[in-house]
Order: sequence, then structure tokens, then C-alpha cells
Amino acid sequence: MSSVDYLAALFERRPELRECREKISQAESTLLRCFKAGGKLLLCGNGGSAADCEHIAGELLKGFMSKRPLAAAERTSLSPEIASRLQGGLPAIPLCGFPALGTAFINDVDPLLVYAQLTWALGRQGDVLLAISTSGNARNVCSAVEVARARGLTAIGLTGRSGGTLKTLVDICINVPADETYRIQEYHLPVYHYLCQAVEAALFPDSGPSGNYS
Repeated sequence: MSSVDYLAALFERRPELRECREKISQAESTLLRCFKAGGKLLLCGNGGSAADCEHIAGELLKGFMSKRPLAAAERTSLSPEIASRLQGGLPAIPLCGFPALGTAFINDVDPLLVYAQLTWALGRQGDVLLAISTSGNARNVCSAVEVARARGLTAIGLTGRSGGTLKTLVDICINVPADETYRIQEYHLPVYHYLCQAVEAALFPDSGPSGNYS
């Protein structure tokens, strides 16, 4: 399927998300530009949104809807046994996944700046930060966005209807049409699944179906 097909399927399942079409498309274009240029995606969020960060990274680091077999040139330095089992991956780093650094920085410096510190250390111009906050007011997430902008990253926000402070800080804000935390999260999943599908379809166009490994 193409990204157009995936987008049509998204709106068929969740017609309420049609109002987010422009921002979703902008996020898709931004991610494609980043990955094509050799950049990476950083992700941050709290609670269920932290779980979403891990989920997104899981869909990008390996095959999602397609198998993503390695190209012939990529196989030359690998044994056939390993090369035949590896899949093309896209660099995506969930910032919630650094327990040693996180706990040290919480104890030694500032609990609210862990994501900001990681963004400062890992982010480079041309990378993208996906900041997820259902309220849009998570202070640690907003601080990471401030650092991302200073480092030359493009910041994408994924939040609820109001957008909170996050809406004023990011370059692209996807405001799903809900106010309660659990309903916002229910909309976030199909949005980021679409983004993963669209990016994969564009960057791995010759891959076969994955068999839905996830």
C-alpha cells in the first residue's frame, strides 16, 4: 500500500481525525526529509506517552508492515545467515529509555530536565524531536522542545485538542480532537501508526508484507 492508501484507511477508521490532515501530512514530510538526509528521530513523553515513544521506535527500528530485506550492497560484509534475517531500520531513540542517565540526572541536577539533557547530547541539526503530551503542559517535554529548537531540530508535538504550552513551542502540532487523557491516547495510536506506515512505504518501497510481526 502507498501512503495515500494508508491515509485513506486512517480516515475511514477514524473520520474525526480528518481535521488533523494538514498537520499529519506536515509531520510525514518532516520525518521523510529527516530520514532521507541521514537524521534520526528522538521521542519523549510521560506515562502512557512514554510507552507510545517505545512503541513508535519499535515500528521504525525494524519491519512494520513490510519485511525490509537488506539491499545486496548491505549484505556483502555479513554472513548469509545473518544478512537474510536482518531488516532495514530507521534511527529512532525513545528518550525514556536511559535509566542510568535519567536517575543520575534526577538525583544530581534536575528531574524536569532529563529529556532536555538527552536532547542536547543526542540531537543534531536536521534531526526531529517528537514530543508527546496529552495535556500539552508536561514541563519536562516542553523543556526538551526548547532545547531541540536551540539545537536546530524540528519539533513535532502530539497532543490533545487544546495543545497547551506545547502548541506554542513546536514547529508542527497535531492536536487530536479529544480532551480526556485516555481518549487523546486512543487517537494518538492511529496517528503515529499512520506516520510509521507512510515513512516505511516511502523508504522501503520494494519490501514484501511483514506478516504483521508486531
